[in-house]
Amino acid sequence: MATQESHEMRHGGHFPADLRLQLLALLSMDPAQPVKMTYQEFLDWTDEDTYAEWVDGRVVFMPSPASIRHQYVAQFLTALLSTYAEVFQRGTVVAAPFQMRLENSGREPDVFFLASEHRDRLKQTYLDGPADLVIEVISPESRGRDRGEKFYEYEFAGIPEYWLIDPDTRRAEFYQLDEKGNYQLVPPDADGKYSSRVLPDFWLRADWLWSDPLPSVDQVLLEVAGERYARHMMDQLRQQGYLDQQ
Repeated sequence: MATQESHEMRHGGHFPADLRLQLLALLSMDPAQPVKMTYQEFLDWTDEDTYAEWVDGRVVFMPSPASIRHQYVAQFLTALLSTYAEVFQRGTVVAAPFQMRLENSGREPDVFFLASEHRDRLKQTYLDGPADLVIEVISPESRGRDRGEKFYEYEFAGIPEYWLIDPDTRRAEFYQLDEKGNYQLVPPDADGKYSSRVLPDFWLRADWLWSDPLPSVDQVLLEVAGERYARHMMDQLRQQGYLDQQ
């Protein structure tokens, strides 16, 4: 008869602490003989304090913590995109740590956007399928992985947009899938604006990402969305009683 503990492990519970530590020790041993597990086992084993991804049945540990600049840029993009998506009802924005399950991997993008029509892919502890936009904020350690295996995994999975943001080199690359399913680099226009395809009417200046301090989200959205966002702010102020009702 199955115990309550084994039932919880098979249905989304976490491994007991002692067993989890034993498995962590095994996973940290000889990389030539990695311990393999299913994606469900990986989800059951990992928690919010474990920096790891699942690739072809193997656990790949991610160095931590990221630099403070990495964190600032990721937080800015999360706040900017989530506010835009919420105000204009475009979809959902999720920041790491949160898994995105692809065909042969479980990746943890720094930020991803999921359009409203794909909301059914969002599960309690992971995204079951590709996001509509993935952003990786590059660190020295992740540069090869973000530009290499993740680039091709995201392309193969059909993720329509992939942004690579490198705070150290102050380089931003924006990729969109073409009609053949291959990523093409889309440069900003003559004014330095990159226009998203999956977020209608949203554009970004890469220069904002290198500012110190970073600009406020409201300041950026007033420039991006203009009167539409100004009306939203006025409505919020009225609802809070700071402006007379009209």
